Amino acid sequence: MDTTRPQRDGDSDASPSAPPPTSTIWLPGRWLGALTGVVVVGLALAVAELLSILGDRVQLLNQFSSPLLAVGAAFITLTPEWLKQFAIATFGEQDKVALQVGMGVTVLIAAAVIGLVARRSPRVAAVLLAAFVAICGVAVLTRPAAVGVIDLLPSIVGGVVGVLVLGYLFRRREVAAPAAPVDPDVEPTPQDYPSRRTTTPVMDSALGRRRFLSLVGITAAAATAATAIGRFLPSYADVQASRDALQVPSATPQSFPDGLTLDTIEEAVDGQGAFLTPNEDFYRVDTALTLPNITADDWSLKIHGLVDRERTLTYDEIVNLPLVERTITLTCVSNEVGGGLVGTATWIGTPIKDLLEDLGPSSDADCVLCTSIDGFTLTAPLEALVDGRDSLLAVAMNGEILPQRNGFPVRMVVPGLYGYVSATKWIVDMKVSRFSDEVAYWTQRGWAEQAPIKTASRIDVPRGFNQAAVGDEVVIAGVAWAQQRGIENVEIQIDDGEWQPVELSPALSNDTWRQWRTTWVAEQGVHTIRCRAYDGTGELQTEEIAPPIPNGSSGYDARSITVS
Repeated sequence: MDTTRPQRDGDSDASPSAPPPTSTIWLPGRWLGALTGVVVVGLALAVAELLSILGDRVQLLNQFSSPLLAVGAAFITLTPEWLKQFAIATFGEQDKVALQVGMGVTVLIAAAVIGLVARRSPRVAAVLLAAFVAICGVAVLTRPAAVGVIDLLPSIVGGVVGVLVLGYLFRRREVAAPAAPVDPDVEPTPQDYPSRRTTTPVMDSALGRRRFLSLVGITAAAATAATAIGRFLPSYADVQASRDALQVPSATPQSFPDGLTLDTIEEAVDGQGAFLTPNEDFYRVDTALTLPNITADDWSLKIHGLVDRERTLTYDEIVNLPLVERTITLTCVSNEVGGGLVGTATWIGTPIKDLLEDLGPSSDADCVLCTSIDGFTLTAPLEALVDGRDSLLAVAMNGEILPQRNGFPVRMVVPGLYGYVSATKWIVDMKVSRFSDEVAYWTQRGWAEQAPIKTASRIDVPRGFNQAAVGDEVVIAGVAWAQQRGIENVEIQIDDGEWQPVELSPALSNDTWRQWRTTWVAEQGVHTIRCRAYDGTGELQTEEIAPPIPNGSSGYDARSITVS
């Protein structure tokens, strides 16, 4: 009888035919793979951003070669109009933050998918990353501000870095599976085989767990460092230094009727906005994902097209032209009824009328295609720029050099028109042309070609769903505007009662809003307060409810108040 026991691992006389022990096979788990994808894509984007900034510094590239900015601009372009309006109405000026969050989530998901795929097939993941870079490249090249193929350099370099790092982190080695035991009755131990029984080669991480984690950490640190360097390069600081070095230029002061001044305008009641909107509170709605960086020394404006002669002006030439001071209310077409996308400021600038008439616009021209440094375009009616209204190329706002967020170094201010057809910030080009020959950013998206501001009024206090006690003297106050026509009268209505006139602040000009107020003795119940305005021609604001698109919202603003 054969009494030979089966040979076990570790026996000194183990049969040479028994499989040798193998090292433990390790591959990144799903979460680690996804995280690694995010880190690698983050590094690729950080390198691209840094190169874009450095290229802009040495004037090899422009600041809009940034793939992130390009993708962000594409997000804005491709977003449906209803969703844009929802974002503006919901988030106001923070719509850019909402966009950045949405874009960030999308990029994170894409990066995580690349990492998950890399666990199984690094080559396929590299193809996906290359496709992601290609999308960024298309976004860069299709931006209106694109210079040429050279703008692809940051995206290409960042993509190459990402693919190389991804391939290195997820590279594989082939581990041979052990042969089957000689004695089929012998149960192998876990050390005899990999984690899966197989007779085919097994792919193992060539780095090992510890080294893999170390390299992922180094990659994350490199991405963070590249981002930090790009963030702290002096592009933004240069703009602020440029602003700080400038002095508000002297200008012909504005004159108001009946000896009025800004100081004599009635003070706002508690909860009502001031007559002049502080610069930091002035609404900002534009297509720039980040503020363009341009100094006064680097800025210039080209005026060309259907004119007798073209002209390019520097910042110094602009501020040395005759300048005027004007207080003007601006309104965004995205402003909902009762919304806050409207503000009043005192501007200093040179009249556009004088510039254009000096260059001799053609009698065939009917618009001016205005372009921002970031490529945004609008078509302003030529008539509105030369008909004598205070259309300006503004360089100062409320007693200080134009803030960067409001258009530094130079922006357009045109009273009586919604901003999307007039208020070009960071303006660098004015082409005298015809509406039939031009396509502007918003008009090609369904907004009206002509957009005079509608008469509107707003209740600032009380706030919606406010509460009061029976007998309280409730202050009701707000503002009304109808630029170029002025405001003649404002009325309020409590529930279905008679419309009652209110007290108006003095009218500085037809181009500024007027504050209004009244009081009401509170009565028991839930009440609705509405307001309406008459413009300077005596025409009543329309009650018809309309959304912002295509040419501005309309309807009466209303507030509810509970009295108990």
